[in-house]
Amino acid sequence: MTGRDPSATDLLTNDIPDVPASGGPTSPVDPVTAPDSAPAWFLRLLKGVVIGIGAILPGLSGGVLAVVFAVYDPLIRFFADMRRNFSANVRFLAPIVLGAGIGILLFSLVVEAAFGRFAAQFTCLFIGFVIGTVPSLYHQAGRRGRTRRHLVVLGVSALGIASIMILGGGLLVAVTPSIPVWLGSGALIGLGLVVPGLSPSNFLLYFGLYDKMAAGIGHLDPAVVLPLGAGVVGCTLLLAKGAAWLFDHHHAGMYHFIVGTVVGSSLALVPVVVLPAFTPSGLAASGLGLGVAVAFGAAMLILGVLASYLFGRFENGVERRRAGA
Repeated sequence: MTGRDPSATDLLTNDIPDVPASGGPTSPVDPVTAPDSAPAWFLRLLKGVVIGIGAILPGLSGGVLAVVFAVYDPLIRFFADMRRNFSANVRFLAPIVLGAGIGILLFSLVVEAAFGRFAAQFTCLFIGFVIGTVPSLYHQAGRRGRTRRHLVVLGVSALGIASIMILGGGLLVAVTPSIPVWLGSGALIGLGLVVPGLSPSNFLLYFGLYDKMAAGIGHLDPAVVLPLGAGVVGCTLLLAKGAAWLFDHHHAGMYHFIVGTVVGSSLALVPVVVLPAFTPSGLAASGLGLGVAVAFGAAMLILGVLASYLFGRFENGVERRRAGA
């Protein structure tokens, strides 16, 4: 990669210029071991908040947002081998984990009041985040080459995750809450972190558990929070090593798979979450007129793209300062 100036399309993927090493060729900046700063720490906290919201927001994936915000790879590699750069990884990931906890708690508190009525509009906000980052993700996927096979992987993964989300939209099975059920629910959320594009909250909705989970988290009910957290950590630990191996041995294929799941899951949100809000029953539930509902959704979409752009500019400036430290 040449020493170009960062552009807006770099956005949130740490797709930044390589930094010249002393007396030699260029070498990429490792965000985990690079010098830290207060702005960088706060930025990771904000990313964690958004990832936490995405992890439990129906139709979205915490894994997708982790990819969008360039923390997926460090997170997976840490869980795959905790002994490697342990202190540096903890320093780097601590604000992300803290932010994710804050995001999950805050969103659980407002899920019925806000998201329940304006699900489509809030989903448009997150689609905007994704729209702003797909070009950079696609560029990053081709860093080590791109063949026709990689494009097939991208297309198949996009079609696959979109089909799962759209076809599964009509399922609804009631499951009685219990500690084993919450443990399994946490494993689903962990799977959504390891497999970008998978939305565990969709499955929880299908099983009639989503509102009960949000209420339990909002009230910090240990019978819900503890098994849920254990399931998340256990599943992530179990699958992270395999994901890290795939990235090491099939880098281009895995990244094209991720781009496909990001695109496919985002496209599937339109018929699954957004469009139903503009039907007569959806408008009645939100209390909005058609014109206001559409304008609200468009405004949130634009806000998501704009926020992605501003995040990217801020992060590029932070990364340049860190690289020069």
